[in-house]
Amino acid sequence: MNKKVCEKFMNIWEDFPDTLTNDRKYQFKDKTFLNSYCGSYSCDTDLQKMNAVFFYLVNEFFGPSGVFKNNEKSNINAVEYIIIWLSHMLNLKDSTGNILTNFYKIYIKNQEKYKNTINGVEGCNNYDDLIYKKNELMNITNEKLSKFYAPFKSLCNMYNEFNENKKDCTNCLNDAKEFVENFNELNKDYNNGKDSPYNQLLSTLSTDYDNLKNKCNGNSSFPTIDKPNITPKCPEQTSEQNSEQIHVNISTKNSEQTHVNIS
Repeated sequence: MNKKVCEKFMNIWEDFPDTLTNDRKYQFKDKTFLNSYCGSYSCDTDLQKMNAVFFYLVNEFFGPSGVFKNNEKSNINAVEYIIIWLSHMLNLKDSTGNILTNFYKIYIKNQEKYKNTINGVEGCNNYDDLIYKKNELMNITNEKLSKFYAPFKSLCNMYNEFNENKKDCTNCLNDAKEFVENFNELNKDYNNGKDSPYNQLLSTLSTDYDNLKNKCNGNSSFPTIDKPNITPKCPEQTSEQNSEQIHVNISTKNSEQTHVNIS
């Protein structure tokens, strides 16, 4: 994570708030919001708008003019944050089951715009491959995955507030306390000592928190987080497990009817 990543999320939050209206509708502050990322330059449904945002973020991070340079693209953890955002938005109306998996099958997998070529990420030829690498997150129920949104947003707020010229970071402390409170609660509930998707997310969050803390000259006022337990996997195991998960969980588009309902 870096400040440019969080600035892109801030752009989304301003035009597409992450809360519902009183009558439980999504809010679109700009009616032409990201139309250039929609099919036929028009997003007619809430899900189409979410897909436009998802594609916008992937493109802004990893595209030819994206915020990551070639030597940074090997760190694809920003994809986790995009998936967490999508999970939260879907969860606002439907917290049941694996709605995220169905969204992937309908709006992302095999869609032409996600075939845009990407360079600098090992094993990834295009955007779909990039998302595919994080397939295990799709196996987390939407209700559970969306719980990671609160610490992610607090962390992103901290990066947006960070001032390179004033590295004491006192303006980040409130968000830091919120982040640690939410993070430690998740760590208590989901840190099972195995290399699970939960631990993967916890590790990404804790690493990005510590990186910002170091930029703040190790500000002693920053609360400490409980470290998740991570069991490293060898490359062969990772490849084999991913292959099995992909075959079981996301290769059945033609034989399985998929549906996403957030009405």
